[in-house]
Amino acid sequence: MRYRVTHTTAYNYQQTVGLSYNEVRMLPRPSPNQQVIDTKLQISPAPCDYRVRTDFFGNQVAWFSIREPHLTFQVTAVSEVRVIRQPAQTDLGHGIVWEAAREILRSAIGDSAVEARQYALDSPLVNADPDLAAYAQPSFVPGRSLPEAIHDLMQRIHRDFTFDPEFTNLATPLATVLEHRRGVCQDFAHLAIGCIRSQGLAARYVSGYIETLPPPGHAKLVGADASHAWFSVYLPELGWMDFDPTNNQTPGDRHIVVAWGRDYSDVTPLKGVIFGGQDHELSVSVEVENLGL
Repeated sequence: MRYRVTHTTAYNYQQTVGLSYNEVRMLPRPSPNQQVIDTKLQISPAPCDYRVRTDFFGNQVAWFSIREPHLTFQVTAVSEVRVIRQPAQTDLGHGIVWEAAREILRSAIGDSAVEARQYALDSPLVNADPDLAAYAQPSFVPGRSLPEAIHDLMQRIHRDFTFDPEFTNLATPLATVLEHRRGVCQDFAHLAIGCIRSQGLAARYVSGYIETLPPPGHAKLVGADASHAWFSVYLPELGWMDFDPTNNQTPGDRHIVVAWGRDYSDVTPLKGVIFGGQDHELSVSVEVENLGL
């Protein structure tokens, strides 16, 4: 399936900003399941310096500075991608047992396992925790296949937690999300990653977009989509498999990947340093347009 994604982030400042340095991770990354046909950033005011690099995790990062005084700042990423549907995992019970996968990670057998091992460690926003291990335990019964265990965990998170965009922000601890059973897609991805790492397994955070469909009989509103987040688990000998607990599904051809890392802090869409500005208003608009096959 082919998509055009338009993602705009705009700041209106109370006072003039004299100088800013910025990093943007809004350019989709190519992969065997995703072809990037075209992608570009539109930046206002125009930057003085601009370059694109690949970060440690293989994500595309645009770096730029703005040195003219400004009261407004806007970044728009316009990308066209083709997403290839991943093969369906029809029999989740036929896969490596999760205890065996943990031992492979511990002994780091093979290059892919060595690379994946970093995703089993604590990260800035996600730490293995006894409470997370306790929540995960019913999914990780002895002798269960790893795909089946992760699929069960995804279903439980979808069933047990309420999507509530007013309850959390980026500073809300996972312990609070677990206690109140509320949050958004970023929280549910972090929660699943923490549960999986608490079992000694490797999981990474994936940021991107998902094609949303309007209610029957209603037109889709321009800019009404949003950034999305899910998680991916390392399966020895098979590679990485994605799971979306917010929507209780394994991503197919409606999920568009932008970046991945240990947690959200590795894939923040826009961050930087400004001099001036004081208070500000932030607006974000995302449109995912289906262009057909």
